[in-house]
Amino acid sequence: MGQGGDARRAQAYDAELGAAVARAKDGDEAAFAVAYRLVHPGLLAYLRTLVGDDAEDVAADAWLETARDLGRFQGDGAGFRGWTATIARHRALDHLRRRRSRPRSAALEPEELELPGPDSTHDQAMEAITTARALALVRRLPRDQAEAVLLRVVVGLDGPSAARVLGKRPGAVRTAAHRGLRRLAEHLAADAAEGAGEGREEDA
Repeated sequence: MGQGGDARRAQAYDAELGAAVARAKDGDEAAFAVAYRLVHPGLLAYLRTLVGDDAEDVAADAWLETARDLGRFQGDGAGFRGWTATIARHRALDHLRRRRSRPRSAALEPEELELPGPDSTHDQAMEAITTARALALVRRLPRDQAEAVLLRVVVGLDGPSAARVLGKRPGAVRTAAHRGLRRLAEHLAADAAEGAGEGREEDA
């Protein structure tokens, strides 16, 4: 489906989330569970890139803070996703500081300042980003690219919201996301070519 269909799905998703958050603020525990179900998978994928195997623990801390401060939240469904992502990122950085550890270094060096042109491989990377294999590849990206890709594609934030979470300019986040998606597309294409080569060897 095209971008129009994606936009309609996002609007329906945010409408459901916003309604659940509004009911949760009035004390509806079942509504909070709905909000959790809608937001948690993307949030957990994002945290796995920051803290690895400790993501579940950090996510639990973030949700405790979210529940505690929910009465102070003002906004709609999209705003709630940005708010929870900000809380989760702060908890992740606190966790890393407590471990006296730095985020995992990137396996590859950052690319030149070059934005990718639209092509089918780039689109395939975006569509595949939620698969386990793609998420594993995202964790190999430079951290700024990985965070930008996950906040935009997995958590579903728009550019300005992702920029607020990261404390950066929207243009910088957009550039990081483009670079990350391009690198991811290259990895996916290489994997596909390798798989095809192995298939031909087996048939020989």
